[in-house]
Amino acid sequence: MKAKRNKTIDFSLEDGQMYLDKCVNVSEMVGISDIVNRTINGDTFDVAKYLPKKFIDLLIVDPPYNINKDFNGNKFKQASDEEYAAFTEKWIERIKPALKDNATIYVCCDWKSSPIIGLVLKEHFAVQNRITWQREKGRGALSNWKNGMEDIWFATVSKEYTFNVEDVKVRRKVIAPYRHNGKPKDWEETTDGNFRNTYPSNFWDDISIPYWSMPENTAHPTQKSEKLLAKLILASSNKGDVVFDPFLGSGSTSVAAKKLGRKYVGIEINKQYCAWAEKRIELAEDDKTIQGYTDGCFWERNTLAEQNKVKHF
Repeated sequence: MKAKRNKTIDFSLEDGQMYLDKCVNVSEMVGISDIVNRTINGDTFDVAKYLPKKFIDLLIVDPPYNINKDFNGNKFKQASDEEYAAFTEKWIERIKPALKDNATIYVCCDWKSSPIIGLVLKEHFAVQNRITWQREKGRGALSNWKNGMEDIWFATVSKEYTFNVEDVKVRRKVIAPYRHNGKPKDWEETTDGNFRNTYPSNFWDDISIPYWSMPENTAHPTQKSEKLLAKLILASSNKGDVVFDPFLGSGSTSVAAKKLGRKYVGIEINKQYCAWAEKRIELAEDDKTIQGYTDGCFWERNTLAEQNKVKHF
């Protein structure tokens, strides 16, 4: 039995059959209306050839990292650098025809696979930047530095792309507030402290890995947080745009897209994860909150508003 505060979504496939039934299977050419706001249960490498052309505004990819990992029975085996590059090339070639001419691409990776993915992306797209985000959790290592970082490559199909920088400002505490004529200059004075809204950099230290007391948490072994996905979605898409995730996992991309007024399409091969994703999508009908994102700003990790989602200004 789980503790009352443990909100982790971890039901069996038998108990979640009603959610799996909401998913679709694709084995022939489909139109956008057939798949939009749906979870596709299948192998991306098989499904991609049936997808419509040029329908994706924002592509968010969190592929298996190049390590040995068991995803609920779907095992990914660590490969050579050359083999992993070929794997990356393969999914890019399959999905590329579905991208709009002004689409944006984000690809998640660890430090080992980051150089490989970066080089392959450069062959197909215009690489704009590399984001590095800090994990606040990680196993210690006796003979090496603990791995506390992951990367996200930011690329675009062309020079024309969406970037809503005003929508992804970070709310940071002001340590030494400067006043002009006795009034705050470029910062706000609140009952919980002094804060400034700052433009985001390509280093993010405000992301919390989902944990057992968070409603978004699932038993998926490599789940990304809704806050992380929200940053990508708000910056690189507009309301009504289509956000596509070909390795959906337990649904974080689709859930964040739904909460932020975007359309979504996700593909996931594992039936268990598909069911969890659909459960989360259902919960998002009534709960639009994203932990750490309040009043149109992203709060630093472990601040009062980040934890409680309360409005202060």
